[in-house]
Amino acid sequence: MQQALMEFFSFSDPNVRYVVLGTLLLTGSTAMIGSFALLKKKVLVGDAIAHAVLPGVCLAFIATGTKHPIPLSLGAFTTGWLALVLIDQITHRSKIKEDTAIALVLSVTFGLGILLLTAIQHTGNAAQVGLSNFLFGKAAALVSDDLKILTLLSLILMAMVLLFFKEFTLVAFDKSFAQASGLPVQRLELLLTSLTVLAIVVGIRAVGILLMTAMLITPPAAARFWTHHLPKMVLLAAVLGMLAGLVGSFVSYMAPAMPTGPWIVITISLIAYGSFLLAPRRGLLARRIQQRKHQRKTLTENILKLFYELGEADGHFYKSRTLDTIRQYRPLPAGRLAQELKRLQKQNMLQRERAGWVLTTAGKNKGEEISRLHRLWELYLTHYLKIKPDHVHEDAESIEHVITPALAEELDSLVKLHTKQKKK
Repeated sequence: MQQALMEFFSFSDPNVRYVVLGTLLLTGSTAMIGSFALLKKKVLVGDAIAHAVLPGVCLAFIATGTKHPIPLSLGAFTTGWLALVLIDQITHRSKIKEDTAIALVLSVTFGLGILLLTAIQHTGNAAQVGLSNFLFGKAAALVSDDLKILTLLSLILMAMVLLFFKEFTLVAFDKSFAQASGLPVQRLELLLTSLTVLAIVVGIRAVGILLMTAMLITPPAAARFWTHHLPKMVLLAAVLGMLAGLVGSFVSYMAPAMPTGPWIVITISLIAYGSFLLAPRRGLLARRIQQRKHQRKTLTENILKLFYELGEADGHFYKSRTLDTIRQYRPLPAGRLAQELKRLQKQNMLQRERAGWVLTTAGKNKGEEISRLHRLWELYLTHYLKIKPDHVHEDAESIEHVITPALAEELDSLVKLHTKQKKK
């Protein structure tokens, strides 16, 4: 194992250099452009383009009789771009929705590609051997000429993304604002979609037509769990894509029977699932922990508010309250309620006495503040938004736990302003 690692990462074997460099270039560049495709919700369009490049590859081979990467790439780009135009025309000139148009174009173009590929295979032309690799990809078959084309196309993709980064960001996030700013939105969208087609053309030789969409979309989808900042997301997507390309190449090197492209997709998919579960802010585990914390905070604050409101009702804020009294208003299991009361005791909000539980000064102040926020939100809803009083209690019960001091001050000002205007 150690010897294999040394041999692989020394890159002394030219074939290893071609495969690793080729996969790093294609995964990094496609992940960058895929970030904008993801933000513009063009995932299915990318899938249609990936399937539509097959007839272009076949037609280019029929026209030239060679598998040279330049004519095959040009043919793939042409039919992929025409498929994109066809989807757009069907959507805008008929009542057919975009998802239906995508399905139609995808199935028709891919069916045509399979038909042409089958016809080529029955011609007896020896040069057609390996043409079917475009379906599933074969990064291990990359040679020097392929690497040169990959390098050129990848550099074009990266350069265009960096050059038009601000413009692409505006178009992806706020198309109306981009138009109001005087940007040529239609031209920018055409450029962006053309780069998406080019990214797919770059990757089909290694990953294959059937898996190319995963390579385009999965790295930015994984990166989005880790950051809200677009430049960081694009950079992280490229890094994750390149990492998957390196791992897939290594697995293929260690086990020659294992194809590189599918392993690249498996690796990046595992990274995406790991991000979905473990990302510190947007991951499922982090959200569950945050949700549990919020539920616990809500429950403890509701208990303090109950103690304060009971004190308001009978005029004794520091009167002992039994578990049975509390459960009349907050029907919780006795064990759960006792646990929350002990937690409030540790926070110096409650004290335990022989007769039951009693508020501390800090607990009274906290209960009073929560009650004030509850009533403030109710007033805002009823007097400022004209919502009926019997519809606001449950909403106020939820919102009182997340109102910040700044928001509370603003609500207070709005309610006071509305009250003054009403008196006038």
